[in-house]
Amino acid sequence: MSTLSDLVARHADLAPGDGEWLHLLVGDWQLISDLAFADLVLWLPTRSGDWVAVAQARPSTGATVHYDDVVGSNAPDGQRPQLERALSEVAIQRSREPRWFGTYAVREEAVPVVHDGRAIAVVARQTNLGGARTPSRLELNYVESADDLVAMIAKGEFPSPNAPTGPRRGAPRVGDGLIRLNSEGEVLYASPNALSCFHRLGVLGSLVGRSLAEVTTELLEESTPMDESLPLVVMGRAPWRTDIEARGVCLSLRAVPLTENQSRIGAVLLCRDVSELRRRERELITKDATIREIHHRVKNNLQTVAALLRLQARRMTSTEAREALEEAVRRVTTIAQVHETLSQTLDETVDFDSLVDRSLRLAADVASAGASVRTVRTGTFGMVPAQDATALALILTELVTNAVQHGFAGGGTGTVEIVAERTDSHLHAMVADDGLGLPVGGKGPMTGLGTQIVSTLIRNELQGTITWVAREGGGTQVELDIDLRVPRPT
Repeated sequence: MSTLSDLVARHADLAPGDGEWLHLLVGDWQLISDLAFADLVLWLPTRSGDWVAVAQARPSTGATVHYDDVVGSNAPDGQRPQLERALSEVAIQRSREPRWFGTYAVREEAVPVVHDGRAIAVVARQTNLGGARTPSRLELNYVESADDLVAMIAKGEFPSPNAPTGPRRGAPRVGDGLIRLNSEGEVLYASPNALSCFHRLGVLGSLVGRSLAEVTTELLEESTPMDESLPLVVMGRAPWRTDIEARGVCLSLRAVPLTENQSRIGAVLLCRDVSELRRRERELITKDATIREIHHRVKNNLQTVAALLRLQARRMTSTEAREALEEAVRRVTTIAQVHETLSQTLDETVDFDSLVDRSLRLAADVASAGASVRTVRTGTFGMVPAQDATALALILTELVTNAVQHGFAGGGTGTVEIVAERTDSHLHAMVADDGLGLPVGGKGPMTGLGTQIVSTLIRNELQGTITWVAREGGGTQVELDIDLRVPRPT
């Protein structure tokens, strides 16, 4: 299905500001659909003089009119005159008689979408009358609020560019709780759900006739931090969202100011009890902080172990023992670098390219005593799951170290190239050098400790394969094939 931007670009020539206005409207019109118990369809006049539906919304509070999607379709012949009058007269058009959709009647209304004083599109408000009954007080307040917001659309006062957006969970919906305020911030009506929300906060009795700002002020405790936007929200002066906490209960509040000719006449306030959501968010934050702290402490402990091994190596008189301890220091340092990277992120994945560039360059410098060897990486490893990162880092460090120590044992200059090819979870990596090449016979792997470590990690930890071959033109080439594990969702 085409997006709103695609349909607008294909059928009309709107200014960039007009297109953004339609996006703002569609992003916030579910509120109106739920309040009005009506389907909303955004109709756009086309270059050819026709009308095309570019967006639609169905109410979650009542029966829908359009069981099938109408986005991308043209307006029915019987609806076009109403749409054209709304656009040309820049005024809301209401049908005198309902229109029949098969077995049920539909009340229709055409609302011009005004931006910068111009009507740029029309919203069709269509109410299914199939289940018509005597409306309750709650339904009457819903519809009156919807009427106020629809009138604001026709005057270019809705949507508000300052309306709250963003990914924060717990945004109130119409059914969660609704409060209507007058221009002074006094409560005209509170739905049963809204009243229950404030009762859980500690409010006694009814809210009607009381100043919501005064009610919430009495609930706040001196030690509780308060959002600076709270007074503006509870008085209905700004189209923002905020949270209020008291007595272990947290409410998410959203204000939608109602205006007429740019003068504020009241507000609609939506509220939702998000105590459980906020508790879970705090638990996740605590969990993430704990995991990062664990990685940080493991890194510190490994650095301490490396420092102790380094001190011990300096005291050894045997050259072979000193080199063995220095190799152990390098391996421990590689593991510490993985944990350092994990301690700096919320994800259980590692940006392996930056890690491998740092660790392999260090490994080559340490191993290339008497030789001038540079490391070159091509391709990308991408993000590697934490459970695979340590083993993979150790393997590559050992391979580069072996390439430098054995391929350039006699000194001189050379290059160690690391090539990575990543396809989804599959990784093909190659470590190649232009040194002395494999031992006599041309076959590997060799039997050193580093090679044994690599083979064990590949086979037991990563369930991958490794091959040693002679490189064309001289040197050695080691190829790895690994299927990385899929990170577990947090």
